[in-house]
Amino acid sequence: MMKNKTILITGATYGIGKQSAIELAGLSEKIIIHGRDEEKCKKTVAEIISLTGNLTIDHISADFSSLTQVREMADTIISRYDILEILLNNAGVYENEKIFTIDGYETTFAVNHLAHFLLTNLLIDLLKSSSPSRIINVSSIAHKNCEFDLENLNSEKYFNSYNTYAISKAANILFTNKLANDLENANITVNTLHPGVITTKLLQKGFAMQGASLREGAETSVFLASSAKLEGVTGKYFIDCEEGNSAPFTYDAELQENFWNASFKMIENFL
Repeated sequence: MMKNKTILITGATYGIGKQSAIELAGLSEKIIIHGRDEEKCKKTVAEIISLTGNLTIDHISADFSSLTQVREMADTIISRYDILEILLNNAGVYENEKIFTIDGYETTFAVNHLAHFLLTNLLIDLLKSSSPSRIINVSSIAHKNCEFDLENLNSEKYFNSYNTYAISKAANILFTNKLANDLENANITVNTLHPGVITTKLLQKGFAMQGASLREGAETSVFLASSAKLEGVTGKYFIDCEEGNSAPFTYDAELQENFWNASFKMIENFL
């Protein structure tokens, strides 16, 4: 078990992210929780300290629908911390309607993929200097049901709430697999996971259903962040703490490259 690592968890004031923070704080890790609302962040920090007795809990707030705020968040992290060993990209939304962000991007795609794509690229030097490091991206089995079209990433052709969500989750995996290859010699691993069908606000909003417990939902994230068994393991997709297979198209190197380039164009003004 890894100990005393500095971990940044996005979307950690509720749901799976919050439960992951609680579990990892219980392992004596130093946790930086991210949330959209400053007051909610402060309350969550106090709750985690109360539950675990771990005093090394910090927070940072940013609205992931604004790439400017993501950039400012990264700048703050870099200035505040000398070490960041684990980045757990967990934050996610599901929008039932076609809504565009302040930057002109469809909200589900922007928050679930572009924000994390930008944040990870901005923090990569800090992760490199802190190596061995880990990047963990929370995806979903929903990615297997999407119509992945590079010409419809921003809902240019049409909008379907489920397909848009599924595209954003496929994006997490394509991004993971490309980055894992790029960082092969940097002593940084990059993996992704399906947390299960878990009772969260997102599940209720998008699918109007109940699922398994938050504790079960956090298990694979915590495993990927803390297990010594994962040293050197990269470019993999996990379900129930076991290596699995994502959709065949996510292993397509040409698609990974083309999608990376398309994503980069969307965020390059914020780098």
